[in-house]
Amino acid sequence: MVIMKLSQLLATRQIINRHANLANTAFAYVTLKRLADRVALAGLQGKVRLRQADTAEEIYWASLQALTGSQAVIEEHFDDEDVMDLADAVAYALEGDFTAIEFSLESMEGRFVEPLRALLESAGVALDVEEFPSAGESMAQFERDDP
Repeated sequence: MVIMKLSQLLATRQIINRHANLANTAFAYVTLKRLADRVALAGLQGKVRLRQADTAEEIYWASLQALTGSQAVIEEHFDDEDVMDLADAVAYALEGDFTAIEFSLESMEGRFVEPLRALLESAGVALDVEEFPSAGESMAQFERDDP
C-alpha cells in the first residue's frame, strides 16, 4: 500500500487539476474529431438539433434530430451511444450544459474540434493520435496500469 502525505497532495493539487482538465479536453477533442471525421467521410450535411438528456424532464437520452435532410440517415450513422458521447463532448466544448443546440453537421470540425485542438496545442499537448476509437472502446489503448 502506498502512503501519501496530505502535504504532498496539497502541493501537487494545482498540477493535478491542470492535468485532469487537459485530459477532459483531450477526451472531448478525440470524441468530436472521431464523429466529425465520420460525418465528413459519409458526406453528411444539413442542420441538426442536439438535445441533452434531462432527467428532470424525463428525457433520459440525448437526441440528434435532423432539421434538414433525413432523420433515417442520422440514425444510420449515429447510434444512441454516439449521440450521448456527442452531447457530452459538445457540453464540455461549450464549457457548460445546454438544453439544445442547432448546428450544421459539416460545421462540426470548425465549430467544436478546431477550438479544442487550439486549446490543447496552446497548452503544449502533442496531438499524436491518428485513429480515434469510440468511447465504447473506452480508450483502453491509451490507458496504462503503471501510476
